[in-house]
Amino acid sequence: MLGASVAAVAAGALAFAGTATATQVGGGSAEEAGFQVSVGAEAVPKHAVTGYWQNFNNGATVQKLADVQDEYDIIAVAFADATGTPGQVKFNLDSAGLGGYTVDAFKADIKAKQAAGKSVILSVGGEKGTVAVNDAASATAFADSVYAEMQEYGFDGIDIDLENGLNSTYMSQALKSLAQKAPGLVITMAPQTIDMQSPQNEYFKTALNIKDILTVVNMQYYNSGSMLGCDGKVYSQGTVDFLTGLACIQLENGLDPSQVGIGTPASPKAAGGGYVEPSVVNAALDCLAKGTNCGSFKPSKTYPGIRGAMTWSTNWDAAAGSSWSGTVGPHVHALP
Repeated sequence: MLGASVAAVAAGALAFAGTATATQVGGGSAEEAGFQVSVGAEAVPKHAVTGYWQNFNNGATVQKLADVQDEYDIIAVAFADATGTPGQVKFNLDSAGLGGYTVDAFKADIKAKQAAGKSVILSVGGEKGTVAVNDAASATAFADSVYAEMQEYGFDGIDIDLENGLNSTYMSQALKSLAQKAPGLVITMAPQTIDMQSPQNEYFKTALNIKDILTVVNMQYYNSGSMLGCDGKVYSQGTVDFLTGLACIQLENGLDPSQVGIGTPASPKAAGGGYVEPSVVNAALDCLAKGTNCGSFKPSKTYPGIRGAMTWSTNWDAAAGSSWSGTVGPHVHALP
């Protein structure tokens, strides 16, 4: 998705107030866990907006977490770093790149966002990410290290944005293990379009494997080129049909509508291709939820429970005058 360098593909692809105590199916009980999420999956709004917050300066507006626009319900902190141990991740705040932002201030800002009802989660991967979970040992290392970061910083969950391959068997194992340690955590995914063309793809299989604990899949409808829609026709990125036709694949192949979101760039500078005006995102959501404002493709049925939308990134959104969140946010929150 999502890269730290504008030159490397222009930044690349890429909950309501209170404490959530509910446990998700298959997640164990709060008594069994050593960590209680602050704003868990059951507290995420029915229709939610996800935004990636950049832990680096690539030319977009530098933000502290406190600066993230209020329309965002799930804030994905991008990114955790790989370590020398396969599967293991570690979050390192880019204090220098963010103008002297301290770890203590970052942690305080997480708590403040959570007090306002926002889920703050840790994203793993990105365009340049090298995290690999390909066997039982790395699955254990991944789950243990993410859990440690959740304990350290107070993150409410994890976002999987791996763009260099994913093993469904062991990533599913890792995420299920993590859910046992932190019941009710928020789990999001940001696959590329190619990863969700078929339920036989590893990313899609992972989403289906963890359906009982999965919050939302916000596929990246950008940096893609043309792809097949669920009707077998080819659609070009940057159009409403691309959004609706590809979302339909997920909606018709096992994911609940509440687990499907539309991911788009916040501005033309935020991706190498596939930008659409925020109004097009709203039209696609209307088409899927209500059967209105469709392009040439119109789904055979509506999906009023569709979760919402995602953008890369809150920083590029800020650089563009917060047009994306200001337009898409209220529309998502007003869906039926």
